[in-house]
Amino acid sequence: MALGKKGLGRGFESLIPTDIIAEEFDVTKTDDAKLSQLTELKLDQVIRDESQPRKSFDKEALQELADSIKEHGVLQPIVVTKEGSKYQIVAGERRWRASKLAGLETIPVIIRTLDDQNKLEMMIIENAQREDLTPIELATAYAKLKEQFNLTNTEISQRVGKSPSSVVNTMRLLKLPEEAKQAMQEHHLMEGPMRPLVNAQPELIHEVLPKIVDEGWSARKVEQYITDKKKKSSHAAIKVNEFLKEERILSEVYGCAVRIRGRSVTLSATTDEGFKELLQSLE
Repeated sequence: MALGKKGLGRGFESLIPTDIIAEEFDVTKTDDAKLSQLTELKLDQVIRDESQPRKSFDKEALQELADSIKEHGVLQPIVVTKEGSKYQIVAGERRWRASKLAGLETIPVIIRTLDDQNKLEMMIIENAQREDLTPIELATAYAKLKEQFNLTNTEISQRVGKSPSSVVNTMRLLKLPEEAKQAMQEHHLMEGPMRPLVNAQPELIHEVLPKIVDEGWSARKVEQYITDKKKKSSHAAIKVNEFLKEERILSEVYGCAVRIRGRSVTLSATTDEGFKELLQSLE
């Protein structure tokens, strides 16, 4: 097989990458374009929504984002609505604050009217309730509600009729590498067997994907495979650590470089004189 290239804690939420919505999986991008105006505004034209309950932001995390913005810019526009002569933030206050810290003068924004914002939210919710969406398209819809509409996992779950944990688990699929997401689309893979791959190494994902596609591996089989791989890696690491310890001890005893591989021990010197001394020490 050829493959192409709040009911929950904030700590768990932070694992979900919702800052970038992949357009190829966004089922409402056409409607979004019709109801939104993408532009740049001066930072002092933008104001926060004082009714938003979140008023404090972690200074260290904010500084890290500011540093990233200095290097890469603001990758995802914030969403605003017109409020008098200013523009009020609907979603993206953290990016706005970090942009100030980074010394930016302007910020990319999506401008919507409140009516358009409500229309688009309803469109996305209706799409998210469709039966024919792939898991990746559904994850993108949830992420869009979170990112561009400032909804919590609980609020999303209430609107689409799913549990908060289901919403979170689906969104976590967006952490998969592009290869895995494309495979899910092309081969109509279910969410279950792909979940165990969310935190797996890319090499392991590449190794397991053909087995899921060609052999129809279940979530349980994928989990067992990953568990077995981890055990083997852990055992190998223990052996290596034991060898390192023994190599260090022997090196101190004989004053030379020592290498242990399997059942063989190699002692080596860098000079002829050092080699003679090593031989004498072994007598």
